[in-house]
Amino acid sequence: MARIESAGNSGSSREEPHFVLYVEGPRDRDILLIWARRLFPPLARKLEANVVILGGRQPARARAHFREFLAVHPSAQGMCVLDRDDGAAQANSPDTEAPLEFFTWSRRHIESYLLVREAILRCLRRKPGDTRVASLVERLIPDSCDEASLQQIDAKRLLSAKGPLAQELGRALDPGRIARAQRQSELHPDVVDLMNRVLSCAGLAAPPPQVVSKAFSRG
Repeated sequence: MARIESAGNSGSSREEPHFVLYVEGPRDRDILLIWARRLFPPLARKLEANVVILGGRQPARARAHFREFLAVHPSAQGMCVLDRDDGAAQANSPDTEAPLEFFTWSRRHIESYLLVREAILRCLRRKPGDTRVASLVERLIPDSCDEASLQQIDAKRLLSAKGPLAQELGRALDPGRIARAQRQSELHPDVVDLMNRVLSCAGLAAPPPQVVSKAFSRG
């Protein structure tokens, strides 16, 4: 089986791993770690040693890797976090062949949950009285109440170095920087839901704080 990159600690810990979290790429891992630090720091510390990077949207690869992982650690728990991409949201249910739970974002990409106008504006250096940037963000980023638009928008393209936001600003915004600028009240219910699931998977007792902005709607 091909080697899959892990964010582990090179085996320095003698503690048997209890769970593994599969993500598509390094950016997914980094964003999830930032959110975990914001919501529940003990979970972030545990994630740092238990994240496996698949190198793309490869659920079959996660299943195969987890079967091998179970052969060594029979009581382990696993979760795989996937972008929805262009397809419909998939059921967030365990694998029938192995106890690997899948979580698919209801929006297209994990980056879609960074499309918070206020957080993006906090990342930008603006001169006092400069309304151009605020007008640009308002034009390109749907309002947080417009869930239908936020579910369909291509956030990866929007936030890319060649996307419309970077072209208008003259530079790209680092997604990790936006994630760090987000406040707890700006984290979408999907993010809090995932963190609760990962928390349970990791075997940690206390849940993260249930902080959800009333501005978000699943409708």
